[in-house]
This record gives sequence, structure tokens and C-alpha cells, in this order.
Amino acid sequence: MESVTLEQAVERAIKNNPTVAQASQGILRAEGLLQQARAATMPFVTANFSSLLNSSERRFDDVITSPRTQGTFSAQLGVPVIAASRWAATAQARDQVEIANLSTADVRTDIAVATAQTYLAILTQKRQVEVSLRARETSMAHLDYARRRLEAGAGTRLNELRAGQELATTEARVENAQLGVRRAQEALGVLIASNGPADAASEPRFEMPAGPIEAEATWMALRPDVRLFTAQERAADRVWRDSSKDWFPTATASFDPQALVPASIFSSARSWRFAVNFSAPVFDGGQRRGLRRFREANFNASRLVLQGLQIQARSEVRLAQETVRSTQRAFESLRSAAEQAAEVLKITTFAFEAGATTNLEVIDAQRQARDADSAAVVAEDALRRAQLDLLTALGRFPQ
Repeated sequence: MESVTLEQAVERAIKNNPTVAQASQGILRAEGLLQQARAATMPFVTANFSSLLNSSERRFDDVITSPRTQGTFSAQLGVPVIAASRWAATAQARDQVEIANLSTADVRTDIAVATAQTYLAILTQKRQVEVSLRARETSMAHLDYARRRLEAGAGTRLNELRAGQELATTEARVENAQLGVRRAQEALGVLIASNGPADAASEPRFEMPAGPIEAEATWMALRPDVRLFTAQERAADRVWRDSSKDWFPTATASFDPQALVPASIFSSARSWRFAVNFSAPVFDGGQRRGLRRFREANFNASRLVLQGLQIQARSEVRLAQETVRSTQRAFESLRSAAEQAAEVLKITTFAFEAGATTNLEVIDAQRQARDADSAAVVAEDALRRAQLDLLTALGRFPQ
């Protein structure tokens, strides 16, 4: 099975995950729309050819006024002179390209966080397997001791059955923990777009802020989601403010050369025409006014969504900081409890072998030691996830 570090897993997920690739197509679409909007403000050239076939020549006395076959070659060169709404559309399309890029970056962050969480899940499940294996070894040793005592006539069948029951329960925990590892490995393989499951190669280390958190404006600007919604608000504001340009007149200058073969008595063989066309909307029944209100509503909605996201971001940072501190204390306490439970198990086992206690106390001590180890593993996983959440809330993951 392929093994990867956390950095490698995140890098491959961002590069190869189909979800990121799908989001990247939005950039291409936005760039295509920008090119179309820009083309509307650029000069244009068209060429035409037409062929006319009459039933017969048209004559006036002996002069051909209209030949039976006549071909016309023409072209048109035009350039927008005044096109305020088209220029505004180009700027708006440019905003959409920026939004598409930021949206893709936000998707990359989501995939990176999901990959990191799956990576941590593999490590946690492996720790649970180690806890279950240690518990199984202890149960096997206790069962073997109970059998030897029974064979020697010093033990009871009841003690052997109790020890066997505890061993069977521990065997089931081992199987469940190993299946959990495989599920997490398969999930990681899917995230990094691998052809098979992937394993965690090493323990990750999250570089936590050494001192106080920097100013809000600093970390807020690092968050991809805040940057995305800020760009959306800015784009909506531009669209709304550009509504006034819908009332501006437009002007287009055009140059139209023409060639006629053969020429007729009423038309020259070579001719051209230059024209400047002005147009201005006069009355539209309130359509532009309604469109302006619609755009204003979109801007207000974008502004309110951004404000809500900023409030949520502040809460996430505060909660993540407190969670890191709390889970750190909980992990230290549970690790100490696991060490004490292991010591209790040793003492209880020694006392049982000396005849001072029953095997019920030994089994109870085994379960407590196993549960304490499992709780410590869960607490360590919670601490790592809290650290990951804090870095994500501060916009520092992935780097």
C-alpha cells in the first residue's frame, strides 16, 4: 500500500482531485465570457459576396442597364466609438474571472482540510488498533494463566470462562479497529485520486501560533472564503453602480467599401461609404429602472452574506483557540489516567497471582486500562483536529 505524508497527501489532493478540476473549469468559462465581452468593444470586420442572376439582360435602347449576371463584393469595418455599457460589461466579466479563481481556491481549501482530517483518522484508528492489540495480549496472558491454574487444581472453571469472554470481546475490538483503518485508508486514496488505498506515513506536526493571534484584518484576508465573498460583494457593487451606463448613448463608426462586377449604368464598379451611427434609449417602460433595483438587491444580499461570514469567522477563531487549550488539558489528564490505569493493572494482576484478589478485579482493571488508553487516543485526535481547525480558521492551512 502506498504511504504518503500529510504534505504529500494535501498536495496530491489539490492537484488531482476531480472536485478541484471541476471547479477549475469555472475559470475557463469566466475567461471565455470575458473574451466575449471584450470583443464587443473591439473593431470588427465583415466581408460579403452576393451573386445576382436575372432571367435576361435589362436594356435601354442599346445600353445594358442591368446585366444578366452580376457579382457584388463588399466589406464593413466598424469600431465602437461610444459604448459605455459594453465597457462596463468587460470590467464586470473581469470581476467574474477573479471570483472563479477565488472559488477554486476555496474548493482547494475544502479538499485539503478533508484530506487532513482523513489522514488524522488513519492515525487515530491505528492507535486504536495498538490499544486493542495490547489489550488482547493482556487478555491472552490472563486466559493462559487461568488455564494453567485450572490444570494445576488451584483455579476454577469460572475464572477460565471469564478470561475467555474478555479475550473474545477484545478480539472483536481488534477487528473493528482494523476495519476502521482500512476505511480511512480507502477514503484517503479517493481524496488524492489514487488507484488504491493510501496509508499515513508519519505523524504530522502543526505549527501553532507562538504568541497572540495577529490583527483581525491580517488573518481575515488570508481566508479563501472571506476573499471569495469580498470579491462577490465588490462585483455586485460594480454591476449596480454601472446601471447608470444603460442610459448612455452608443455610437459606432463604419467604413463600407464595395466592388460591383460587371458595373451597371446606375452603379459604379468601385464605391465606399463612411457612416457614424448614434443611438440612445428614450423609453423602455421602466425595464432599466427595474434592472437597477434588482442589481441593488443583489449587492445588498452579497454585503449581508459577507458580514455574516465575517461574524462566523471571528467565532470560529475564538472557539478554535479555546478548543485547542481545552483539548490540550484534557489530553494531558487522560494520558496521565492511562498511565495510572496501566499501573493499576500491573498491581491487580500481581495481587491475583499472589491470591490476594479475584479474577473479576483483574478483568475490571484490564477494561479500565483499555478504555483509558482508548480515551487518550481519542483526546490526542481531538487535539490535532482542534489545531487543524485553528489553522484553517486563520487561513494558514493549507500553506
